[in-house]
Amino acid sequence: MDTLTQLWHTFFDWPSMRESLPEMLTVGLPNTLILALLSAILGTVIGLLLAVAGISRTRWLRWPARVYTDIFRGLPVVVTILLIGVGLAPLALGLWGTNPYPLGILALGLVAGAYIGEIFRSGIQSVDHGQLEATRALGFSYPTAMRLVVIPQGIRRVLPALVNQFIALVKDSSLVYFLGLLASQRELFRIGQDYAANTGNESALLLAGLFYLVLTVPLTHLVNLIDRRLRSGRPERIEDPAPPQAGALSEVAAR
Repeated sequence: MDTLTQLWHTFFDWPSMRESLPEMLTVGLPNTLILALLSAILGTVIGLLLAVAGISRTRWLRWPARVYTDIFRGLPVVVTILLIGVGLAPLALGLWGTNPYPLGILALGLVAGAYIGEIFRSGIQSVDHGQLEATRALGFSYPTAMRLVVIPQGIRRVLPALVNQFIALVKDSSLVYFLGLLASQRELFRIGQDYAANTGNESALLLAGLFYLVLTVPLTHLVNLIDRRLRSGRPERIEDPAPPQAGALSEVAAR
């Protein structure tokens, strides 16, 4: 019982949670959303470019895309954040000062782009090759056929995996604290960590974890909904057959 009591007081101290809640709502949550959304947009753009380059017939596009993907998928996210955040810090000081968010967003976007690129590439390559051939037979050029027919179908097929990557990106945004954040720049995890260090109680960290659950659980259900929708498809409407005409009935009766 002593162990359970200690565990309860360490992680479920309601006064500590109430103390940290206002700052998490007004500072941590907006900053986490900024990091996640902007890096997701950047990662999606990079990933789409990598996917197109990865399936290109030109090896000078395929090889750089492959090398990029292998590097940023192989490195730990923390290492990438530190390499970008520390390595480009002198350049960043002259552009936007000491705000580490642009470099953090760049690092997260580069990592996400490597994963999203593989997701897009697998989706595009899963489209039947006859789709491309039929479009080319209609007179479309190869880039136009890919842009209007193949790529939209491929993206539709990988939407569940894409949303899963966005969930991972929300959680990875907590690693930006390695770059050092001012009080107004702290995201959810950093605020929880600071309160835990100041009070000697881990309840604020648990509250930060609950915020991440609030952000990610709806996305998880969205993935399941998209997956079920893509598997089942929309049911086709079965129209009632048109009633026979009066003249047709008379002809049948006469026979």
